[in-house]
Amino acid sequence: MTPSDASLDPDVVRWSAPPAERAGRPLLVLLHGYGSDENDLFGLVPYLPDDFVTASVRAPLTPPWPMMGNAWYAIDAMNLDDVGARPGAAAAPDEGMGGVTAAASAFIEWLDAATDAPHVGLLGFSQGGAVSLQALRLQPERFAFAVNLSGYVSPGELPRDAELAARKPPVFWGRGTRDDVIPPSLVEHSAEWLPAHVDLSGRVYPGLTHSVSEEELADVRTFLTHRLDELAD
Repeated sequence: MTPSDASLDPDVVRWSAPPAERAGRPLLVLLHGYGSDENDLFGLVPYLPDDFVTASVRAPLTPPWPMMGNAWYAIDAMNLDDVGARPGAAAAPDEGMGGVTAAASAFIEWLDAATDAPHVGLLGFSQGGAVSLQALRLQPERFAFAVNLSGYVSPGELPRDAELAARKPPVFWGRGTRDDVIPPSLVEHSAEWLPAHVDLSGRVYPGLTHSVSEEELADVRTFLTHRLDELAD
């Protein structure tokens, strides 16, 4: 699961608007979860505010056979039986930090080449949520906000965490009470870390598994609408 080129492929990105209609508009980038691709979260576009230009990117790695789709970082080191998880679980904390950081760095490299949007927000699911938050930590000034659905914050310290804590950008964190994919230790770490570093909002959805519900989508839309109002001021 270590390709020779771990950069994002600019030819497989799905955009909600053609190039001529993107100038000057805020950009919302969608980062999918493990075993998926750019088509997955793009299905959310009709439920999101259409003032955003939306881009859905494909993670650069290929999971081990027989898993299909793509991945942002390896999860091979985790003993899934220990957390009762199916494939798609987060990497173990001691293995995941470098992989999540490398994935976020590759994403930022793609972003630098892909757009000059005046404002950029992130929406990631599971692995994509972890990468979104890691990108926010790497470049706190670059991103207006982040939405983390069924994801987590990677443990460990990064050089600009204090700067992020000073800026406190808005972050929405949604997860379900029946999500058995993200280990409880990472949920606990995220619950402690996020309020100290970002302006946190979100909900825990009763009965929701490792997925996105209509109720959660409605909350995300409200969050994004508020972000548009702030960017317009």
